[in-house]
Formats: sequence, structure tokens, C-alpha cells
Amino acid sequence: MEDQQRKAAPTSTADSTPKVTGIGGIFFFSDNPQQTRDWYALNLGLEVNEWGSTFEFRNVDRPEEVHALQWSPFQTGTNYFAPSHKEFMINYRVQNIEGLVNRLRENGVTILDDVASSDYGKFVHVLDADGNKIELWEPR
Repeated sequence: MEDQQRKAAPTSTADSTPKVTGIGGIFFFSDNPQQTRDWYALNLGLEVNEWGSTFEFRNVDRPEEVHALQWSPFQTGTNYFAPSHKEFMINYRVQNIEGLVNRLRENGVTILDDVASSDYGKFVHVLDADGNKIELWEPR
């Protein structure tokens, strides 16, 4: 049934609706990030890079598209998750980040910074209804 629904309503490559399209990363506190990376590499076979581990996957509707999810331990207490007091932060992959930020602003969502561009794409940070800092990322 799900396959029929997906095939009946394929995602258009021209779709520019401001929205989340997937998870871009899972970030969490660790008392010793290097030891945590090493443990996951040794015990679970993760291929670890300087940030953690990158999981690549393909878009089911457009298999030529390769996406990535970044798994990363951060030093406990880092300010990168502030102002949230949680021990995690989720990065959501989005399309039309500027349009999404405009809609969030209209809805009264706390926008923590301006959209910034980098070699990896565009980023912005917002707070969800529970005060969790989330990162929105539009890949290049």
C-alpha cells in the first residue's frame, strides 16, 4: 500500500515548498567524544571521521540522489546546543530554507541566528516548542 501511495504521488524535482525533507544529523553530548567514536568504530563497525560517522543513502524516488546523515558526539557542556539545556540536537534537512524561516517567523518561532552559508549548504538554528535547539540545513 505504501509503495502504491508513493508511486501515485512522486515528489516533483520542481517542488520548492518550505519543509523538512529528512534528518541531516543527530548530535549528542559525550564526556569523551573521541572515546565514544572509538567505541562505536570498534564495537559497531562505524566508519568514523573527524565529525563522527556519515551514513549515506539514496532517494527512493530519485536513486541518483545521494544523501547523508551525520552522527556526532560533542563534548559535554559545549555551547553549540545553547540556549537549549538538552543533551542532544537534531539537524533537519530542508528545502527552501529562507521560505521556511519566513513561515517560522510568522508563526512566532524563536529564530536564533541568520541563515548562514558554508561549503556544506545553508544553516539556521531555531527553538522548538519544548525549547530544544534544532538545526535546519539546506544542502548545496
